Amino acid sequence: MKPQKLVLTSHAPSAATSSARSDPPNLTRYPAEDGYRTWLVFLVILVALGGAALALAQEPSPSPAPRFADYKVSSLPSRGGTSSGGNSVNNRSWVAGYSNLPSDKRRHATLWRFGFLKDLGTLGGPNSNVTWSVKNERGIIVGISQMAERDPLGENWSSAIFYPGPYNVGYITRGFVWEKGEMRALPTLGGNNGFATGANNLGVVVGWAENTCHDNTCVPPQVLQFRPVWWGPKDHIHEFPLVPGDTSGAATAINDCGKAVGISGICDQAIGRHTAKHAVLWDENGQITRLGNLGAPWWNTPTAINQRGDVVGFAGDPAYPEGDYLHAFIWTKNEGIRPLGALPGHVHSEAYGINERRQVVGLSCDANFADCRAFIWDNGVMKDLNKLEKSGSSAHLERAKDINDRAEITGRAVDPVTGVGTAFLAEPIHGE
Repeated sequence: MKPQKLVLTSHAPSAATSSARSDPPNLTRYPAEDGYRTWLVFLVILVALGGAALALAQEPSPSPAPRFADYKVSSLPSRGGTSSGGNSVNNRSWVAGYSNLPSDKRRHATLWRFGFLKDLGTLGGPNSNVTWSVKNERGIIVGISQMAERDPLGENWSSAIFYPGPYNVGYITRGFVWEKGEMRALPTLGGNNGFATGANNLGVVVGWAENTCHDNTCVPPQVLQFRPVWWGPKDHIHEFPLVPGDTSGAATAINDCGKAVGISGICDQAIGRHTAKHAVLWDENGQITRLGNLGAPWWNTPTAINQRGDVVGFAGDPAYPEGDYLHAFIWTKNEGIRPLGALPGHVHSEAYGINERRQVVGLSCDANFADCRAFIWDNGVMKDLNKLEKSGSSAHLERAKDINDRAEITGRAVDPVTGVGTAFLAEPIHGE
């Protein structure tokens, strides 16, 4: 739940430290709760009706060698402010993310189709955002939006870091679904706030939502416990199970085979950290699997899952419980969790998107966060996306947030002269 890091301190850990695993890789499983068995039955029915998930579940052959294309980079239009970013790109080349309004005090969830901007609006409050890789190809966009109502408990909730000030706190925030030109709020588990992250092509949405439990593991201003959830037909809400002993968690992505990923831990600050004690996968058989870590019981956050069940994300560093250093990872069923490394001279990395070719994109930064670069990783090799850009763009590609099966990439670029941040779409040249 911490998609980017803004502060970094001193030295990177050794390779031996980064590869250490304090959790067993993909071996610890727990039986599902009754609610999750309902989820399984629901998926079986949908697959029987549509058949799409079975077709997409076929295992493609692995890439025999890294395949890097040259890229043409296009800047996408903004809503008039100085900060925009693309966070999701599906196989129809729909880019979703955010764009600031003039004066940079408000931000709206935004959809770009064929270069044209669509402001998705809000649920009545000042801000909204599409923050994760959604992936749905049937016209559904999900994200977060503030409501007009003020939060009676004064929580910052998980969404405050995704909005500009001064209106980033104080409002109730809900997960939303945007479909057929309309935005609707998703229900919670009885609490005030919710968050939607992804939607598969069967129309299942995942995220997290507050219940009514005042949890003593919450760190103020967070008050209420929250659980990983999925929303099914008619937006009915259901919980995913947690690792035994945990009290809070979040679901961050889902594929068409019914596999979802997320985190399990304690309530904490509702932004990751100790809520992300365990990176987990909920599979189509109703089981929860711990994905392991890189040596730390914090910040272990899956961000994306492809149709074959490969997972990427970022993991905490044993020396930095506040998340000063994070490390991009990939998890596969056969190999477990392993770090992706960082670009030369960099010590911090986060992976955000993966496609069916197991190409991964993300962010790599130096020790002072003065130099952050978008990367693409393929079969053990990481490349600076800026060095693959051949269209003459002067913008610096700061982070890559998602990649589709055509190897099209979206993210955020920064003008080195003005400092203006823009959403970009990078398209491979010559059909690579």
